[in-house]
Amino acid sequence: AHSHRGSPCCPCPCLPDTDAGQDSGERERAEMPELPEVEAARRALEAHCVGRRITRCAVADDPKVVVAAAGRVTFERAMVGRTIVAARRRGKNLWLRLDAPPFPSFQFGMAGAIYIKGVAVTKYKRSAVNSEDEWPSKYSKFFVELDDGLEFSFTDKRRFARVRLFDDPETVPPISELGPDALFEPMSVDNFVDSLSRKKIGIKALLLDQSFISGIGNWIADEVLYQSKIHPLQIASSLTRESCEALHQSIQEVVTYAVDVDANCDRFPVEWLFHHRWGKKPGKVDGKKIEFITAGGRTTAYVPQLQKLTGTQSNKKVVASPGQVSEDGDAKEAGAEVEVEADDDLKPRKRVATFKAAKGQQNKDAISAPSKITRKIAGGKKKQSIKHGSKDDMKTTGRNKAGAGSNYEHGLDEPAAKMRKVSGRGTRNSSKNKPKTTK
Repeated sequence: AHSHRGSPCCPCPCLPDTDAGQDSGERERAEMPELPEVEAARRALEAHCVGRRITRCAVADDPKVVVAAAGRVTFERAMVGRTIVAARRRGKNLWLRLDAPPFPSFQFGMAGAIYIKGVAVTKYKRSAVNSEDEWPSKYSKFFVELDDGLEFSFTDKRRFARVRLFDDPETVPPISELGPDALFEPMSVDNFVDSLSRKKIGIKALLLDQSFISGIGNWIADEVLYQSKIHPLQIASSLTRESCEALHQSIQEVVTYAVDVDANCDRFPVEWLFHHRWGKKPGKVDGKKIEFITAGGRTTAYVPQLQKLTGTQSNKKVVASPGQVSEDGDAKEAGAEVEVEADDDLKPRKRVATFKAAKGQQNKDAISAPSKITRKIAGGKKKQSIKHGSKDDMKTTGRNKAGAGSNYEHGLDEPAAKMRKVSGRGTRNSSKNKPKTTK
């Protein structure tokens, strides 16, 4: 029997619930869902929901998150009466297999999370919502009730997640464009070394490329590079075989360990960089100073004493960020919200062939936060603030050939949407985000 009292608890006490007013520039632990967090959600669904029939479904009226060309009501009706037979995952994407198609698919984005009422599922700061006050949460995008009374919800505070409906999720974007899963489909050492030898791009940027390996996000990339003593800006093709083998081993060890402890950060080894990278000021790990740069478009923690540029890059000067830039592209400016979902880009980005280009991107990223220009209005008595960088700039692809046909009938209109910069202005408390129920 399931217990349905209260809200889902967090196995990681360092991650208390927050409200939408949390300072987006503040560093927090495990800010984004990466492979271990999504795998923890998959295992929770598999343990508690497989074999149960859906009796009620509510999908949010939020077309930015819920991609349903056929309509929200059609989506809900397709769920009711179906039995959940499996929970599947690749990278940071999760989907449910039902006893008949179509199947719901969840791309977690920057703050997507699964909540099962009365069941502990790993949370992280950006996804944490207070479901005790309101269930389902006002941030719920997909909610179901099962025939045994258990309820679960997929939430997203920041609206960078995607909920879709597919006949076969593995055959269409975004899942069909993902590289091998870092946990389920690890590359062999030889294949890994050979692949790196052909990549003329910074190693951190390559690890974040989901078409290369799926599931590695910002903190995992920093951790494995620290453990293998590789500089984040080192060009992948310049790495020695020894370094490649060390990196391969670190990826396997970090991902496997984090999954084995259900992404509970309190159970991560004390010597991991993870525990020392979240302060507002640069800290130390094992007595060695941590510095921050931008690599692969992301705020990157590394230890210069251990992670040095080698080969032709060894004489290059690395410029640390002027203070810590906010994590994952968040604007420090109160009231502004600019997100860059770099590690969820599925299409390989232009490869950076030289350190100079990488450094140029670093400098560009360091000044990319939104700015305000204040000027006087006629008469000189009043001032007007003008915000820059707050317009939606969404680039999408056309219909993918692999997804033509039945998948589009179930609401796949632009599956490979690629986020650049999006403002969340005026959306958080919108009544449109509230789910409606269909019995």
